Amino acid sequence: MRLLFAGTPEIARVVLEKLVHSEHEVLAVLTQPDRPAGRGQKLHESEVKIFAQMQSLKILQPTTLKSLELQQELRDFNSDLLIVVAYGLLIPPEVLTIPKYGCWNVHVSLLPRWRGAAPIQRALEAGDEVTGVSIMQMDAGLDTGPILLQKTLPILPEDTAFTVHQTLATLGAETLLRALDLFVQQQLTPQAQIGDVTYAKKLTKEEGRLDFNLPARVLERKIRAFYPWPMAYTEYAGVHFKVGRALVVDDGTCGRGGEIIAVQPEFILVQTASGKLRIELLQKAGSKMLSVREFLQGHPHYFSIGHTLG
Repeated sequence: MRLLFAGTPEIARVVLEKLVHSEHEVLAVLTQPDRPAGRGQKLHESEVKIFAQMQSLKILQPTTLKSLELQQELRDFNSDLLIVVAYGLLIPPEVLTIPKYGCWNVHVSLLPRWRGAAPIQRALEAGDEVTGVSIMQMDAGLDTGPILLQKTLPILPEDTAFTVHQTLATLGAETLLRALDLFVQQQLTPQAQIGDVTYAKKLTKEEGRLDFNLPARVLERKIRAFYPWPMAYTEYAGVHFKVGRALVVDDGTCGRGGEIIAVQPEFILVQTASGKLRIELLQKAGSKMLSVREFLQGHPHYFSIGHTLG
């Protein structure tokens, strides 16, 4: 197959790398323009662009795909398929019909559950026990096209958005290659999406605030879902703290949300609306992520029983 590829972050790079080392030909790569990032606001190249440069692939970085000139350039490649993985730019209907067989999307959820921008995080936050990868024939809607192939992945109790992302990147690449093989063999039949539709809206930093008037289980899921970005957070004594890991101590007790119940060498125990939250990893503003043991070694009397987080 003669392929165009559109993607930007690490998960797209993993898929692109598998394609480059397959029997298929990658004609060109589309990725988002370089963006200012970090404290110095230096221009940052996407993971896909960095890899594409190493492979001497042709790179296109348009700000929009609505340009008639760009669309003609895409036609000139005479491609079979455009593969889209977390590209981040709208694919207009005019572009969907340029490749001979249209455009495929590698989406990291079991569509139609979690259409949209943040499917991994929303699955964890909701307490889903399973997720997966969908290879979808793209249409003009938001992740509404027919399914070509799906693979499932159980979500483990200790999983974070980071660990699920890593696993789904590899699973997505493998599933895409399998779908391409089946397509070439004329053994792939598109199936309409079936089931309840849910939407995975884009994450915001503000959503990371921990409300200790919610149950411990809800807060623990948010901490895992928002790791490593944008991170769950709280305040203590006027100082901002990110929370990297916490466990549920689900004794069913109710009390004052955010009250510190115990300070132990390995954890801080905090009351919630239902059950307690055992915080084990945290990051004070201006510092790095530390275990509670490491933090208390430097600040042995910082947290006090009876005081409140949040």
